[in-house]
Amino acid sequence: MPPLLRLFLMVCCLLPLSWPPEVGAQATPAAYALDRTEVHRLHSRLLQRDYELYIGLPPESEAGARLPLLFVTDAPVAFPVIRAMSRRLGHEGPQSQQMVLVGLSYALGDSATVSRNRDYTPSQRASKDEDSSTRYGEAEAYVRFIREEVLPYLATHVPQADPSRRYFAGHSYGGLFGAHVLLHHTDLFQRYILSSPSLWYDQERVLREAAQLAAKRQPLKAQVLLLAGAKEQAAPGRRPRPGREADGDIVGNVRRFERLLAQLPGVQVQSQIIPDEDHLSAFPSAMVRGLRWALPRR
Repeated sequence: MPPLLRLFLMVCCLLPLSWPPEVGAQATPAAYALDRTEVHRLHSRLLQRDYELYIGLPPESEAGARLPLLFVTDAPVAFPVIRAMSRRLGHEGPQSQQMVLVGLSYALGDSATVSRNRDYTPSQRASKDEDSSTRYGEAEAYVRFIREEVLPYLATHVPQADPSRRYFAGHSYGGLFGAHVLLHHTDLFQRYILSSPSLWYDQERVLREAAQLAAKRQPLKAQVLLLAGAKEQAAPGRRPRPGREADGDIVGNVRRFERLLAQLPGVQVQSQIIPDEDHLSAFPSAMVRGLRWALPRR
């Protein structure tokens, strides 16, 4: 056999069976990324933890415009939902105005449960059902993190953001955190979208604090939208288990909170109960309604 033919056959034997590659074949799947979004890692000197900020930037057509900031808790779950709906409503609708979306993610190295239990709750919680190592009640420290570290960072790195228009959205424990901020740090945000807030927490602590402010006619300046799913109320004749959102009367608590907030001078509040939704399914519908309310098309 001629040497060149022998060499050719040896090379052919070494080639993979898939060579030449099929049209459209891809060796490594590409990661999916949301258009015009960024992830910024931020070390908190106050908390000695690292967090990620998910930033959703407006369309390029809005270059140079100063736009509202919408902060949302539970970013890994909430950010892509709100991002998709805001683009749909604001660009293809149009039913709401453009904005800069800021997703507040969990502390790196912590599970979602550990991070939100600690950062979103305003007080300690004692429960026989909980692991004694679980930490609660550090919402005040998390407020400082937002005010003293997140806001200055955004002012430097996101020039499109209008610092005079800061809005908040949160669901469940995120809604509880927003309610706490509303009552005690009302200047941090101007509009609050509180979806299925866990107002049952710590023997309805936030409701008791709101009642105290209402009794004093404490002036606060804020616009508030409260939302809950129609199925988020206790079944007749059943006593809710402490700390169980699915058993509690979130609808009743939302209505009580609305009545108390309405007694505070300077607060504009309304509520919406979403038909056919429960604690897990209410969030997407609540955010669509919240976007239309907080960011109405001009």
